[in-house]
Amino acid sequence: MASDRDIAFPVLSAAHIDILRQRGTVRPVVTGETVIAEGDRNFCFFVVLDGAIEILDRTGGEPKTVVTHGPGEFTGDIDMLTGRAAVISGVVSQDGSVVQLSTDQLRHVVDEVAELGEIIVRAFLMRRTLLISSGFQGIKIIGSRFSPDAHRLRDFATRNAIPFTWIDLEADPQAEQLLRQFNVSVSQTPIVIGRNGEWRSNPSTPDFARYVGLSVTLEKDHEYDLVVVGAGPAGLAASVYAASEGLSVLTVDSVAAGGQAGTSSRIENYLGFPTGISGADLTRNALLQAQKFGASISVPLTATALRLDNGDRIVTLDDGSEVRTRCILVASGVNYRKIEVERLEDFEGAGIYYAATDMEARFCRGEDALVVGGGNSAGQAVVYLSHYARHVHVILRGHDLGTSMSRYLVDRVESIPNVTVHRGARVTAVDGDTHLRSVTVSTVNDGDRTFDTSSLFLFIGAEPKTHWLRNCVALDSKGFVLTGNSLPRATSESEMWRAMGRAPFLLETCLPGIFAAGDVRSGSVKRVASAVGEGSMSVSFVHAHLARP
Repeated sequence: MASDRDIAFPVLSAAHIDILRQRGTVRPVVTGETVIAEGDRNFCFFVVLDGAIEILDRTGGEPKTVVTHGPGEFTGDIDMLTGRAAVISGVVSQDGSVVQLSTDQLRHVVDEVAELGEIIVRAFLMRRTLLISSGFQGIKIIGSRFSPDAHRLRDFATRNAIPFTWIDLEADPQAEQLLRQFNVSVSQTPIVIGRNGEWRSNPSTPDFARYVGLSVTLEKDHEYDLVVVGAGPAGLAASVYAASEGLSVLTVDSVAAGGQAGTSSRIENYLGFPTGISGADLTRNALLQAQKFGASISVPLTATALRLDNGDRIVTLDDGSEVRTRCILVASGVNYRKIEVERLEDFEGAGIYYAATDMEARFCRGEDALVVGGGNSAGQAVVYLSHYARHVHVILRGHDLGTSMSRYLVDRVESIPNVTVHRGARVTAVDGDTHLRSVTVSTVNDGDRTFDTSSLFLFIGAEPKTHWLRNCVALDSKGFVLTGNSLPRATSESEMWRAMGRAPFLLETCLPGIFAAGDVRSGSVKRVASAVGEGSMSVSFVHAHLARP
């Protein structure tokens, strides 16, 4: 069986090199030449014919050799296909010659030559995994684990697979040393230290994205075939299928690809993964798949308005820009619902969390953690947190976990020795100073009980992100988007639809060419598999709409 290193750094066969030679340019390289510069977005793909290229990690001060590519080996990692800035450098260490391909040329090879494409994509994915596990530092984030802004930056970096090193003000002696080195006061934290020692004090999320090379520059005056608003499972599925079928696709998301599913520690009831798959892995694979086919995915961008203009659909974004498109898929998902207790906002990101990723799980190591909710997201969080927390208390408003949680999760939660389910219970108060320190729970049978904890996780449902669609498309009483047969009968009988010569498609809103899929759609099944199915199905309706005059 091939090792991880064999997968990451394969030697191409002569036949595969000939295919790349026919599609690229053969050119000489000389020792000392930089062929990949850290921070560059437009770096090329190189196959070494003669000589050698050394890959360097410069994020830790002194340059560190990651690998040296010899004849038959190739450069690059997932950033070649995602359009992000390079995180490493490539320098010629021995005179020779290479085959050089641009990103577009490489995409065509990956799409058209299946066997070679699989070798390259698998290598790219494994290289990023090995790079991070080798001690690659990436950017540095310095702050307090109890700072909401530090949590915001760490969460954004984690969910967008931005390599970073976390330096905790309270626990890491290196923090004070670095603050003195950069002449930064504690009040200026969190700070982000990037390439060449440049640093930013508490950047906004969009500024942070630009700083680390994540943002995508949109093509001005370009008309897309499809704009997907929301990069959760439904949006990513639509992006993959639409781009693979030759449509011009732009996908935007306000936070990160993956949606709520992307924060799941393990999804065990998704078809094809008998041992389960983490939300992060599922998201990473889907994201790379969409970008491999040419979809543009930009984060963070939030849709703020929608209008029609001479047959085109115009999406207004929070940076003031407007995107023109022939079709839109609304897959903007939902916002986490909050409990109604005083001082809740004081501790969001400072002890109160809406996801249980590895980052939050490590915060509750050795202490009690509380999880509020009884759905699958809550169940997955409980199982995951039980490996870190001293004890996990589940706060359940009802009396039966099986009401909204899958049976396999109910059985697992109830069998974990350091988990207690409190039925007929609700949170009535939270307290603390700079961060959460205690939570009061009221139960029907046992009265009030106060838990000393700095970790409260809320999974109590969600509300649709449809504020930008109000007064535009039809919504149900809870704000979810109405589509197809759920639309009022008068809609399909209106003059606009009579002119179209058809009724709205199953996933189409009251406006032609505007579709909805996933959690944001009224009547949808709130499951990953269902969202993926709807996102995939929506592309067939997009084709049908575009095919008509």
